[in-house]
Amino acid sequence: MTVQRMDHVGVVVEDLAAATAFFVELGLRRQGEGSVGGDWVDRVVGLEGVRSQIVMLATPDGHNRLELSKFQTPPAHNADPHAPANTVGLRHLAFAVDDLDAALARLRPHGAELVGEVERYGDVYRLCYVRGPEGIIVELAESIG
Repeated sequence: MTVQRMDHVGVVVEDLAAATAFFVELGLRRQGEGSVGGDWVDRVVGLEGVRSQIVMLATPDGHNRLELSKFQTPPAHNADPHAPANTVGLRHLAFAVDDLDAALARLRPHGAELVGEVERYGDVYRLCYVRGPEGIIVELAESIG
């Protein structure tokens, strides 16, 4: 048995509309949305009484997807939205962009703030970390090579 592909990354958020708007502005496209709940969901996620709204977003090439979830029940446990980049656990999502400065300009009205600075990684990338909705760290990388 081998892995066929990575299907998606799931992120739990409180403000589903704001998180969706942020990632759509970044360039992801909405693939679908809906609500999930019931015994089968409870068994999959190991919780009881799950009711959740989800939005599925895809990268422009269609190879990667991001699932944003807002739990109505049971209530979500809030993490520290200002946790530093070296906190144990899933810490950032990385996206290749064609114009880093333009991406930053589009995302700032959606609350994006630089975590550090825009830097060069040799002659390969200009890159940075931004903190987006719900404290999600998003790495933006523009190829310069």
